[in-house]
Amino acid sequence: MLHKLNAIFPVRYTALALCAFALLLSLFALLAFGTGWGGLLLSAALVALGVHDLRQTQRSILRNYPIIGHLRFALEFIRPEIRQYFIESDNEAAPFSRSQRSLVYQRAKGEPDKRPFGTQLDVHATGYEWINHSVAPTRLATHDFRLEIGPDTAQPYSASVFNISAMSFGALSANAILALNAGAKRGGFAHDTGEGSISAHHRVHGGDLIWEIASGYVGCRNEDGSFNPDKFAENAGSPQVKLIEVKLSQGAKPGHGGVLPGPKVTAEIAEARGVPVGVDCVSPAAHSAFATPLEMMQFIAQLRELSGGKPTGIKLCIGHPWEWFAMVKAMLASGITPDFIVVDGAEGGTGAAPVEFTDHVGSPLQEGLLLVHNTLRGVGLRQRIRIGAAGKVVSAFDIARLMALGADWCNSARGFMFALGCIQAQHCHTGQCPTGVTTQDPLRQQSLVVPDKADRVYHFHQQTLHALQELVQAAGLQHPHDITAHHIVRRSSDHKVSSLAQLIQIQLPEGALLKPDLSSLPMIYSQHWPVATAGSFGLTTVG
Repeated sequence: MLHKLNAIFPVRYTALALCAFALLLSLFALLAFGTGWGGLLLSAALVALGVHDLRQTQRSILRNYPIIGHLRFALEFIRPEIRQYFIESDNEAAPFSRSQRSLVYQRAKGEPDKRPFGTQLDVHATGYEWINHSVAPTRLATHDFRLEIGPDTAQPYSASVFNISAMSFGALSANAILALNAGAKRGGFAHDTGEGSISAHHRVHGGDLIWEIASGYVGCRNEDGSFNPDKFAENAGSPQVKLIEVKLSQGAKPGHGGVLPGPKVTAEIAEARGVPVGVDCVSPAAHSAFATPLEMMQFIAQLRELSGGKPTGIKLCIGHPWEWFAMVKAMLASGITPDFIVVDGAEGGTGAAPVEFTDHVGSPLQEGLLLVHNTLRGVGLRQRIRIGAAGKVVSAFDIARLMALGADWCNSARGFMFALGCIQAQHCHTGQCPTGVTTQDPLRQQSLVVPDKADRVYHFHQQTLHALQELVQAAGLQHPHDITAHHIVRRSSDHKVSSLAQLIQIQLPEGALLKPDLSSLPMIYSQHWPVATAGSFGLTTVG
């Protein structure tokens, strides 16, 4: 009964309803008894404020919570730190720091991101990092840093070094998808569809798409959930689709799989995913189109051909090192290589997942990225394969640091969610998102005004790259790709200061894994490389 009542008149409009009721009572009192002017004026002012809140387009909170939503902004106005400690407080479920969220909000809104009185970080704390500057800084003409992905394919893609990471329609609202893609179109950067495939909302503004193909093969599946080449070719042929990404695992819950329950499979979602309305949409933990590393390489080649020669790659969170090594051995054995590899860190992920998986399954981004970068160097394939990185990437320094560790570009999910207005209320999985970002409730998502939020997505991207340009210039370099581990410095636990090049095995010697004697290499290579095989994801025995 309460659910039906809420559908007719949402509880979040209660404050406006009470004010309207008070207005009627005041009007009655004035007409009947000739008194009540004060109450009439106050209630009329509050009703007018509520109506204005519903009609304005700048703040999603006020559109969903008229009148009462002003309490949040009143606390912000009185003292900004109140917002940081009470409205957007850090907790175990909300691991983004307050300063990072504030940075995204400022850049997305086009507000100045400068601040007085020096750093707010403890520069003497263990783990503090910085980038060294030059006394001869450079001056660059543009912040539109790009790279070519798949230069040897029929349809190579000139990509921005900063793009929107995988988030599906269904997990995000239609208005959120519309705003993200409109911002991507305006800024000339890519929008990853997530495993929910390409919806009608992805197509409206024509922004560049990375089509993610996961184990459920949504958008290119048969009724039994197996891969359908004809459906894939039809979708992949769209001029909007620039890259094909085979998702092996994701940082939020690697090796888990998932189910979108039937009641959540609406007609819109069913059309995008190619599944029946109201029927569970299952994403198995493993792919059915291949069972071995060699078969995986053949599948990549098949997708590249079916798409008309578009760059095709894989996305994974690193798990067992010998499985990754088996993939690389399959590349060598077959002569088939992915055009790119996106390394997803276990610390990333915007979707709901079991606590044990979010906290304790999968390799963090730094370790996964280093392993992928060094392995490809060790077999002489690094120059042929581009590497993307995703996992809590928000600031220009995050991008610079990951490029120093071997990434060619970075993706961000949560950063762009914040640009849309997400306040990290932790209601993503309930459908009760207060800002309309992660809900399919048509009333709630109306609070997310697409043109306004598309501007914020665009500005966040542009301002972050502008900040990256300033970092590159300050370091005396010409491009973010020139940043190396020698430029990034860390204060370690023993209070010593060292560059990342001194602390981390950044560069495995070129071709080192092709030599017969691996004893001088780090243990992860000397022990696990020999027991990996191109014909299986399992282990073999050695001598």
